[in-house]
Amino acid sequence: MEWIDKQNSIEDMAHKNHELNMSVSPVCVKDGKQYAFVTFSDGKRLAEGKIPACKIISNDGFGKDEVEQLEAYMHKELQQLKKMAAGIRIIDAFMK
Repeated sequence: MEWIDKQNSIEDMAHKNHELNMSVSPVCVKDGKQYAFVTFSDGKRLAEGKIPACKIISNDGFGKDEVEQLEAYMHKELQQLKKMAAGIRIIDAFMK
């Protein structure tokens, strides 16, 4: 039940602020550990999270409850976010 409430809150946040954009970085590797960054923005506020930890690591404008909702969203959607990050090929950006 908690995940559903958090998910609905993410959607409410997006509707209230007209649009909540999310982007995912390619997979990064440091010391043999893989991770990626997930960025949330509504044009005025910006938060960046790190997966697979599902923690917001920087925040400019989102409230404490909203940060918790973003972290819950990352946790719930972790497998999909990992797939998105794994599907990004940096070289493609330079080939266009």
